[in-house]
Amino acid sequence: MTAARAREKTRAERTHRRRRLALRLLHFAGLFVTMCVICLPGLWIVLNSFRPSVEILAKPPDWTPSFTLEHYRAMFGGAGEGGVPVFRYFRNSLVISLSSTVIAILIGMSGGYAFARYRFRAKNAYFVGLMLFRAVPGVALSLPLFIIFARVGIIDTHFGLILVYVAMNVPFTIWLTDGFFRQIPRELREAAEIDGCTKWQAFWRVEFPTARAGVASAAIFAFLTSWNEFALASQLTRSAESKTLPVGLLDFTAEFTINWGGMCALAVLMIVPALVLTFLVQKHLISGLTFGGVKG
Repeated sequence: MTAARAREKTRAERTHRRRRLALRLLHFAGLFVTMCVICLPGLWIVLNSFRPSVEILAKPPDWTPSFTLEHYRAMFGGAGEGGVPVFRYFRNSLVISLSSTVIAILIGMSGGYAFARYRFRAKNAYFVGLMLFRAVPGVALSLPLFIIFARVGIIDTHFGLILVYVAMNVPFTIWLTDGFFRQIPRELREAAEIDGCTKWQAFWRVEFPTARAGVASAAIFAFLTSWNEFALASQLTRSAESKTLPVGLLDFTAEFTINWGGMCALAVLMIVPALVLTFLVQKHLISGLTFGGVKG
């Protein structure tokens, strides 16, 4: 009787292990299919950037393209199609994205800290108002912004786009950093002040290093939002002196034709810095997104 029970228990354990293995394989298969679907457009863009123009429009599509650097040579001023000022667009995107990110982080971090640490009248109303402002689509603001900027005289300038992107990123940055600072015990600041630190010193020496991963996450999201934004930039820029990379993609469109190869090549160059930045700060990004998720 005991041996029969042991055999039955062993069979049950084997069945349980097989079921767990099958569920794990199914889980990984689902993740693999999902990642393939997500990555397919990016892979297609990369392949098209190395295809001759004839192959890009081929039907059915060819998944083994001929390798050519024709589109990259043309984009950087090579013979054949005329050069697009990609370096100028890259410089504009970099200056505008970095400037707006730094300003948004400084303002948003201050606002998030104030909402997390202090009590003041209509605090919740201010916070909800900021979130409602962020919920407004950028396209809906394009016409009012264009009229105001035209009257002020900051159309087609770096300052105008930086101002817009700061306004877009500050509410989200406040919301994100507010959650991070709320996870830091107040006792840390109080202990620092007892040891002789001022409130400013306690913030920079104790609270900010603790929430640094969260602030880095907010900075990454703010930078990528500014780097990839197209709708407002296309309305508020006109010349190559202020156009960003997403707007520069339109340089490959004509009245009756579209240079898909050149557009894909520029898209690849636009994606690479974002991928490199994400790879370099992925540890801060992951730790920032999981900050406060597990309590000791």
